[in-house]
Amino acid sequence: MLKFALVFPGQGSQSQAMMQGYGDSVAVRSAFDEASDALGRDLWTLMMEGDAETLSRTINTQPLMLTAGVAVYRLWLEKGGSVPAMLAGHSLGEYSALVAAGAMSLRQAAPLVERRAAAMQDAVPSGEGGMAAILGLDAATVSAVCAAIDSATGGASVVAAVNFNEPKQTVIAGHKSAVEQACEALKAKGAKRAMMLPVSAPFHCALMQPAALALQAHLRPLTLQAPQIPLINNVDVAALSDPEAIKDALVRQVAAPVRWVETVRAMQAQGVTHIFECGPGKVLTGLVKRCADGVAAASMPDLAAVEAALAMC
Repeated sequence: MLKFALVFPGQGSQSQAMMQGYGDSVAVRSAFDEASDALGRDLWTLMMEGDAETLSRTINTQPLMLTAGVAVYRLWLEKGGSVPAMLAGHSLGEYSALVAAGAMSLRQAAPLVERRAAAMQDAVPSGEGGMAAILGLDAATVSAVCAAIDSATGGASVVAAVNFNEPKQTVIAGHKSAVEQACEALKAKGAKRAMMLPVSAPFHCALMQPAALALQAHLRPLTLQAPQIPLINNVDVAALSDPEAIKDALVRQVAAPVRWVETVRAMQAQGVTHIFECGPGKVLTGLVKRCADGVAAASMPDLAAVEAALAMC
């Protein structure tokens, strides 16, 4: 029997009308209705009618992508899909994975990620932070260059490697001036490209510590459950079963790197041969293919793709 995993995309995979390709699935619409009711605002209309700028606002993107991932998982089950051997999510996508695993409900997760988004946005004044994608250079070199710049200022100017997306693609984040300095240094080291990203905050670096503390306060009163499906988290590359340990990992994830390469390889080491991207977009599918030779990957951005993935299982 095919041993497969589902992975959930995060911020950056959103687009207008991104759920339109899934048809009139009851599972998809009910997920959006459930999340909208929990938030007191209409996520479906926001997704269908919001322009790119509106959808890219963190306070909108995070609840939308959370719900989209859960909706596609419910569609998977509605169409007769079996429960995966493992789950994971990229950054925000980990919350969709937690809902799919039964660790938290969508009704719990929607307000939580909205508060997470607000805290992350508020952690650094607008214009002071930045992120950049570094292509064509190994992660160790990227990390070392960032550490040297950070050290030279005694930590007053923060820059760090924060998303280890694939062996030759690493995202850096921190103070905008330090990120720009690192980009120039990394190009001198041989990076093929060093591109500033159009983001509203420097996610997953030390500057997000205030957001981590805010999230901790929001998580404290929530009752989580042990996941019913093993879920490899971003921050430790570990499958946790204790609800309090899961909360702690989510808090630390806000200001810590996303270890995606290790996550994919951990799944492969446990016998996973196929990984399907559970949500709109194709970002993670490309990353998975470049992280682990021998692991087949496919996206599910519409109903036809979901049915094609089901046929492989």
